[in-house]
Amino acid sequence: MSTHNRHILITAYAVNPYKGSEDGTGWNIPLELAKRNNISVITRKNNQPEIDRFYRENPNLAALKNLTFYYYDLPKWAMFWKKKIGERGYVLYYYLWQMFIPFFIRANKIQFDIAHALNFHSDSHPQFLWVFGKPVMWGPIGHHRKVPKPFIKRFYSTKTFWKDRLYNSVKFLMRNLDPFYYISKWTAKRIFVINSKINDSVRANPKKIIILPAVATNNVASPPVLHNNYFNVLSVGRFTYMKGFDLTIKAFATFYHQLEKSDQRKVKLTLVGKGEETNLIKALIQTEGLSSAVKIIKWVDHKEMPSIYHDSSAFIFGSHEGAGMVVPEALGYGVPVICFNNEGPGELCDNSNAIKIDPTTYYEAVHNFANALNELYQNPGKREEMSRAGVEYAKEKFNWSYKSNVINEAYDAASLKKHESLLIKRTRTT
Repeated sequence: MSTHNRHILITAYAVNPYKGSEDGTGWNIPLELAKRNNISVITRKNNQPEIDRFYRENPNLAALKNLTFYYYDLPKWAMFWKKKIGERGYVLYYYLWQMFIPFFIRANKIQFDIAHALNFHSDSHPQFLWVFGKPVMWGPIGHHRKVPKPFIKRFYSTKTFWKDRLYNSVKFLMRNLDPFYYISKWTAKRIFVINSKINDSVRANPKKIIILPAVATNNVASPPVLHNNYFNVLSVGRFTYMKGFDLTIKAFATFYHQLEKSDQRKVKLTLVGKGEETNLIKALIQTEGLSSAVKIIKWVDHKEMPSIYHDSSAFIFGSHEGAGMVVPEALGYGVPVICFNNEGPGELCDNSNAIKIDPTTYYEAVHNFANALNELYQNPGKREEMSRAGVEYAKEKFNWSYKSNVINEAYDAASLKKHESLLIKRTRTT
């Protein structure tokens, strides 16, 4: 089968050409795949304005000719309860959205050869595309392990600790009690996962598993000019306990207060984000005596991030998550990374472009993150080496073309196997 004649159906809950993270994945992977395939994408109606805007602004982009979008939402009553219930409502809404998509596909008579449930990147929600009896791909799916107890208890409330444990317990039950989840695993030809530990929880056939981090960056550039007259430390993400901004602030405070006054004037920390822990983070900045050294920027449009990265000397990320999509972004701008040596951010970089800290005890982690900041501050030559290595690493590992090639290989294998089975059937009937 010619790949240009091959029709792929993709379900992507989050799609936005102008955002990063999951929205960016939902846009960039189908766009890249459309260079070799005919692609139909089913997504939410609230994604249409930005998609239409991109089509208007890029009328001559060849891949768009092979890319068709369909917009589907559940009835208004479902949206009402989604908002009313809060976070749990989003989980339920996405589950039902996936469940009823087959009816939408049949009603619109969408034809396809291979189906691909692309996002959300949840490892606990099943996909329902197997009902059509055609090859199904699933993912990249992700998983956040429990945040180590000391890294919650030292700063956050007991309620936050039990929220994390309940979150993981619910996901465990969804993976182990839902028969549709088992069907999703059995029927998927390939399951793309964002890190090496996810299949410990999913427990699918290892032969189906392909490690493919969901994140990439469109902004790989030449290493920036080294800033020797100032040292700007950057951290980006939602202000939530999982991201470890408390550890970032404490580590920066330890590093900052060890400096001479003349050096302190050259140093600052910029936090880009917002979230439920904003007030706690602001209070911690005051407590640590960092009011003049820390700047908080509320979440900005993605197009504003390049100037922020270019103005940064180091990227610190104390997150315990299973992904860490901002890490490749920082590497792409040539900003050296400091993060935990874990299966999330730690697998998105290597020792040439990052200083990776083992998650031992809380206070050891604070001390080691602070030492890493001091090492980069005192050694501009090392910063420059890491900056160049980060750009090269991002060029090789974190481009959408590389990811689409991996996915296309899985499509090719499924198409070949289907073609072979059809030949066998025809041979038997004749």
